[in-house]
Amino acid sequence: MTRSRFTGRSVLVTGGGSGIGRAIALAFAAEGASVVVAGRTRATLDETVALAERAGGTAVAQVADVARATDMAALVRTTVDRFGSLDVAVNNAGVFRGGQPVAELSEEEWRDLLDINVTGVLLGLQAEVRQMRTQPGGGAVVNVSSNLGAHKQVPNTTAYAATKAAVSALSAGAALDHIADGVRINSVSPGASATTMSLQPGETEEERVTRMKEESPLGRVSSTEEVAEAVLYLASDAAASVVGTDLLIDGGASL
Repeated sequence: MTRSRFTGRSVLVTGGGSGIGRAIALAFAAEGASVVVAGRTRATLDETVALAERAGGTAVAQVADVARATDMAALVRTTVDRFGSLDVAVNNAGVFRGGQPVAELSEEEWRDLLDINVTGVLLGLQAEVRQMRTQPGGGAVVNVSSNLGAHKQVPNTTAYAATKAAVSALSAGAALDHIADGVRINSVSPGASATTMSLQPGETEEERVTRMKEESPLGRVSSTEEVAEAVLYLASDAAASVVGTDLLIDGGASL
C-alpha cells in the first residue's frame, strides 16, 4: 500500500546529491512531499531531482554551502517561496576527513570537518527554526549524526567522531530550546551504510560484505533506504512526542 504521510508538506534536505541524503529526499518525495535538495554539486542534485520526478514526486535543486549562513537562509527562503512553508528539514550534509590518528591530523582537515559537520548543522538549525516557529504548525528537524562519536570510537576516526558527537549534543540541546516554539528536533546516528564512506581505502563492495559479517552483529551494512525510513518516522506525526532523541541505526555495532 502506498503511503502518503507527507502529502502537502515541504521538506528541505541538505547533502541531497548522493548516498543517504539522496535516499532521504527520494523517500519524502515518494510519500507526497515537495522536496528541496541542496548541496555543492549541481549535477548530482539534478540527478536526485530527476529520480524523484521519474517516480512521480516533486523536487527542486539548489546549490548551497551549509557552512555559509547566507546560503542556509537562502535555502529556507527558496523552500517557503516555492512551496509556501518549511515543514521538515533534514540536515544531512557532512564530510569525512583524515583517517589518521589525532597527532597527524592537519589543521585544515580539522577546520573543514568543523565547518561542514558542526557549523553547517548549527546554521541550518538557526535558519530552519526561525522560519518554523512563525508557522501555525511549527515543524520538524532531523539532523544526521553518526554512531561514531556519542556511541562508539574507532581508531583513526577521532576528529570525525568528535564532530558527530557535537551534532548529537547540539540536536538534543536545540530540541529543549525550541520545542516550546513548536519545532521538534531529533537526530539519527547511522553506522556503516551502503555508501562509499563506509568503504576502507582500496576496499571493494564485495570485500566490505565479507568484513561486515565479522564486524557487525547484524552481519551487514544498513541500506540507505533503512536510514531514510528512520528519518521519515522522526519527521512524521507518528513521532509527535519524540523530542531530542538520537536514533541509533547501526545493526548493533555500538553495543
